[in-house]
Amino acid sequence: MMTIYGVVGYPVEHSLSPVMHNAAFKALDMDCAYHKFEVKGEHLQDAILGARHLGFGGLNVTIPHKEAAIRIIEPDRTALEIGAANTLDFRQMKAFNTDAAGAIDALRDSGVELDNKGVLVLGAGGAARAVVYGLAKAGATVTIANRTTAKAADLAAYMRSFGSVFGTSLDSLGEKVRAVDVIINTTPVGMGWEDKPMVTRDMLDRSQTVFDLVYKPLETPLLREARAAGARTVDGLSMLARQGARSFEIWTGVKPPVDIMERSARDAL
Repeated sequence: MMTIYGVVGYPVEHSLSPVMHNAAFKALDMDCAYHKFEVKGEHLQDAILGARHLGFGGLNVTIPHKEAAIRIIEPDRTALEIGAANTLDFRQMKAFNTDAAGAIDALRDSGVELDNKGVLVLGAGGAARAVVYGLAKAGATVTIANRTTAKAADLAAYMRSFGSVFGTSLDSLGEKVRAVDVIINTTPVGMGWEDKPMVTRDMLDRSQTVFDLVYKPLETPLLREARAAGARTVDGLSMLARQGARSFEIWTGVKPPVDIMERSARDAL
């Protein structure tokens, strides 16, 4: 009998997860299918428990339900410490967070080592939580820069339990950019073609890496500036494919072909 997986969110029509996972299932000749389900917050618990009772293998959880998921399904230690889950496994009845590891995998697969490196994270929202956690655990020194300084300071204070993390404002951003090895954008800036990047080519050099979590468009204004400066670039699809691959392995016990997952997502865009 075919095993069903899926992603729940609101909205969810933009999700590339079905394309990636179904490509992996096909490549591995597995009798599984992955679908997307639009679920409002007030129906989230019913949807998750209903999927479990219907025999689903597991679910991904996306915006805005990641924090709520760990109140419905028991989280593992990583999801608990981050405060959010993106992967639910119904065999183990556990909630996991693969976003943190997916971000680190994307950087390492691009040749970026993080131990004792300085990283500037732009933004202090939900996406930043998982990224900062992963960076801190990987041994990086992390500075969170946010428009609301208090929010950056609060997130840094919490994440300091896991590593060297500091919070600051966006003031004098050029100086902060020049002082680090890696710059990561976790904000929505760049989703619009008219968006002006917070970091420009004059702030960057060839020794640095710029990672933008935004993947629509693939070449964001920030990544265009980074390429113009000769910096190494990592786009959001790299992380998307790798967090998805880790979810796939949690559900099935099988390592999926990450290259096929990533290529299918790029082709879909």
